[in-house]
Amino acid sequence: MIQLSLYTTLGCHLCTQLEALVAALANQKVWLHHIEVSEDEALVERYGTRLPVLADSDGKELDRGFELARLSEWLRERGWLDEAALASFTAPPAVTPAKGAYEREGRRFLG
Repeated sequence: MIQLSLYTTLGCHLCTQLEALVAALANQKVWLHHIEVSEDEALVERYGTRLPVLADSDGKELDRGFELARLSEWLRERGWLDEAALASFTAPPAVTPAKGAYEREGRRFLG
């Protein structure tokens, strides 16, 4: 099990996004210890403009982990990245024609 600390604050939508990405990209179950920054002046000073911040058990931190490239590289360095999950995020979407659509002489028409 991967154990990480998440420096966060109430209502942080980027923190929620980061949590979802970590859960989706990790190759094993993740346990997040949420650390509320707003309750401690020292934490506000250190992390206030950097939230969300993810930290591993060695204290190595990741700022802006909600950015897919940064998070995936950070997880990969630790051997925690599910490469197949990352590929599903980065692969172009499959193009399927709309229902009832057809093509004639190079033009597309709907039903």
